[in-house]
Amino acid sequence: MSKIKFPLYKVLILITILAVPGFLYYLLQAKGKNRYKPLPIYGEKQVASTFKTKRGVKIPDTIYHTIPNLKFISVDGDSINFNSLKGDLLIVNFFYSSDSLITPKVNQVISGLNKEFENNRLIKFVSISVDSKGDNVEILKNYAKNIGAKSGKWEILNADSTITYPWIRNQFFVNVLENKEGGFVFSDKFILLDAELRIRGYYVATSFEEIKRLSEELKVLITEELRKIKAEF
Repeated sequence: MSKIKFPLYKVLILITILAVPGFLYYLLQAKGKNRYKPLPIYGEKQVASTFKTKRGVKIPDTIYHTIPNLKFISVDGDSINFNSLKGDLLIVNFFYSSDSLITPKVNQVISGLNKEFENNRLIKFVSISVDSKGDNVEILKNYAKNIGAKSGKWEILNADSTITYPWIRNQFFVNVLENKEGGFVFSDKFILLDAELRIRGYYVATSFEEIKRLSEELKVLITEELRKIKAEF
């Protein structure tokens, strides 16, 4: 009895068809869980009096820490309420325009992230000055122009330091102060806020690995927000 011979290319196609599902399953199990793990929510948490029911079990809702409202001045001299930024994913950082050490490096990173996510309307950058006296509207307007910060995508904001300093310390949980030499000590971290103004991540703005993590976690948060939007319809 003669044996039936299959062409080599057909054998390779068959092996591929059998192998691909197993490989995809491995990726979902080994990679998917880590990549799409929900981001933490920072700050104090409280158990609410309301609840949701899941499979017949009542699960209390959780009230998470959110950033409260504060009124700022924009580079155009207009008042901006921080709460008006709710609904977007915010990457917040602190700076002062005359800083020649950290701020220029941070601005380069923001420009890179801005380019990476330029077509995503969910994402905005918010740079808040810690120098309320030196960074007046005229200075910040020229400063924004020089670094390519456009209102609506990258907001440059300022307010009285007697108000902003406690707000930054108590709500973002990072330090800020003016030293005796007239300089400023402030956090070099990006702080990621979700659409409800909850803190979802801290990232060292001058670290390549941290910025890479921020980029990946932004994509996770985008997915989370899109799922929420889809669930509303």
